[in-house]
Amino acid sequence: MRALVIGATGFTGSRVVPLLLGDYDVTCLVRPGSDASRLPVSTRRLTGSMDDRASLFEAMRGNEVLVCIASIGFGHAPALVAAARSAGIRRALFISTTAIFTSLNAGSKRARVAAEESIATSGIDWTVLRPTMIYGAAGDRNMERLIRYMQRWPVILVAGNGEHLQQPVHVDDVARAVADALRSPGTAGHAYNVSGAEPVTFNELIDTTARLLGRRVRKLHVPLRPAVALLRTFERAHLRLPIRAEQIERLNEDKAFPHHEAVRDFGFVTRTFAEGIAAEISALRS
Repeated sequence: MRALVIGATGFTGSRVVPLLLGDYDVTCLVRPGSDASRLPVSTRRLTGSMDDRASLFEAMRGNEVLVCIASIGFGHAPALVAAARSAGIRRALFISTTAIFTSLNAGSKRARVAAEESIATSGIDWTVLRPTMIYGAAGDRNMERLIRYMQRWPVILVAGNGEHLQQPVHVDDVARAVADALRSPGTAGHAYNVSGAEPVTFNELIDTTARLLGRRVRKLHVPLRPAVALLRTFERAHLRLPIRAEQIERLNEDKAFPHHEAVRDFGFVTRTFAEGIAAEISALRS
């Protein structure tokens, strides 16, 4: 069976592709200039992007399965669905995010909800996976930055009380979920949360990381609203900062997401945060 993978060179996609080989003849749609060196040599590569509808339609042709690891939160879902239907794609899996459940009035939420609606009404046998914050290796853009900060500095600023729940999921667990959900016919027509083994508070996340680093790191809590207001002032001045006001606000939401439906329907297995961050620290050190 022939499968097209979009987002194959990304942080998660590069781990998904090897898990599909054997069951699928894989073609990867690769953006011009992307580093495709991590893709297995047995994969076929086509140059194009979701912004180029012609290349998207051409890439879909001749495939029966679509695996979209690239974000669907930037307005590409209608074009993806149209191309898939035109090419006769029978089965498709898309990566969304649990960020669609945020209580913030964020434009990104509206775009992602609209994308999921386009997929759900596509007429294709679709599955949507919604990971929480993905981490687990160099390049994760989340925990790697925190680890490197904590390796250098003994104090970390925390906006708010740090008691809101987080449930990060390891990248390898997400990759395995993609492969297992795709192989399970019963997942068609369903969306699943894909999260870590259990929620932890942001304070616990920092403490666990510090302990595994062998570092004493003091948390300095600052009031949330002044911190957000200050960041928004900087953003209006177009100053580049390592963290945005919306990220601070989202850290002060509870983000605990049960994944029992994924366990039931395709045997989802996930690790604890302590297990996952220990593996990431070990990988970064080596």
